Amino acid sequence: MKIAFMGAGSTVFAKNVLGDIMCAGELGNADIRLYDIDAQRLDESKVMLDLINRNCNAGRAAISVFMGTENRRKALDKADFVVNAIQVGGYDPATIADFEIPKKYGLRQTIGDTLGIGGIMRGLRTIPVLEDFARDMEEVCPDTWFLNYTNPMAILTGYMQRYTGIKTVGLCHSVQVCSERLLRHLGMEDVIDGRRELIAGINHMAWLLKILDRDGRDLYPEIRRRAAEQNAAGLHNDMVRYEYLRRFGYYCTESSEHNAEYNPFFIKARYPELIERFNIPLDEYPRRCVQQIEEWKSRSAEFTADPAVSHERSREYASYIIESIILNKPYEIGGNILNAGLIGNLPADACVEVPCLVNGEGIRGCRVGSLPVQLAAMNMTNINVQLLTIAAARERKKDLVYNAAMLDPHTAAELDIDSITAMCDELMEAHAQWLPEYK
Repeated sequence: MKIAFMGAGSTVFAKNVLGDIMCAGELGNADIRLYDIDAQRLDESKVMLDLINRNCNAGRAAISVFMGTENRRKALDKADFVVNAIQVGGYDPATIADFEIPKKYGLRQTIGDTLGIGGIMRGLRTIPVLEDFARDMEEVCPDTWFLNYTNPMAILTGYMQRYTGIKTVGLCHSVQVCSERLLRHLGMEDVIDGRRELIAGINHMAWLLKILDRDGRDLYPEIRRRAAEQNAAGLHNDMVRYEYLRRFGYYCTESSEHNAEYNPFFIKARYPELIERFNIPLDEYPRRCVQQIEEWKSRSAEFTADPAVSHERSREYASYIIESIILNKPYEIGGNILNAGLIGNLPADACVEVPCLVNGEGIRGCRVGSLPVQLAAMNMTNINVQLLTIAAARERKKDLVYNAAMLDPHTAAELDIDSITAMCDELMEAHAQWLPEYK
């Protein structure tokens, strides 16, 4: 079994996914190919994974390194699975531009990796790289499964599913941790074990539609009561999603700092008091990037120089999907796939996040039916931007980039049309090295 990891310089994430594979029994003898364009980070990942292979896997895996675009096809050759974790442009200069240029126009963001102008630009500069990946895979490993972890999840995964011949699923751990973290935060730890749930919607805004205890009792009435009490009691780190519970009736998968920028309600220059009231961390993602860079400088030795470095299998989906397909062991995930009727009141060509069954036949989405109308409406405000960004990248039309930004709920609530188009022009100029020519 051959596994190519694209963006393997993401050392901690490579440790989780590939360490999981080496801790997964029968998968331990995998042929693992590490690919990146950053030689130093790639070398650090190789050193770390060699140690884990020795310490946790009796050295059974074969681990090789492929650096630079000239070696990409070699990394992908005959791969059974391709894991994608690339970040085009990195923190400096791409992410800095995604935040600093919109600030000049009065537009503030928290994360900027999924929706909003930051998500649009990240999608536009990443899709050309995925197109290159897809062309190579269609020639050297056409039957591979492409496991995408890179954001903006719905934009990138949806593009791959609609416009390439590569079997693709998008993976995000927010589904896995959503209800457990909610219950712990509300002091309801006693109902975590044995709970049953249904989650569906779109990535980072999938809805906890049902949550029952082990005896089949609906937990939502108590969840809503406690969430309202916590928001009334004072500041905490999940106030936006608890306000969703109050206003829309349901909790969603991704954090409050993410969801604060997916709508027109919370980040408003005209009402700055909302930032404090809902404890919204503006510029959170750049802050995290700086922190992670500094932490890596001090922690890299922990992963690359400690001869006893080890690993325990995490909850990331990738190793379980691979195990399920290779060994025909049925498994359920929350996956991002083309809708095609799985959620009745969302577009067929939207990329949705729904329960999926995995076995030796691959990955199949489960039909959910229609969402409550207010939840579908919230999702549609995001899907509009996703579909327009995909169309812009496909057709190389600048007008469609403008349209995507104009219909982004947060951007439209803050800026006029002329400012939006000027901001897009400035951002596209800043990102020109990663973009094809737009008409």
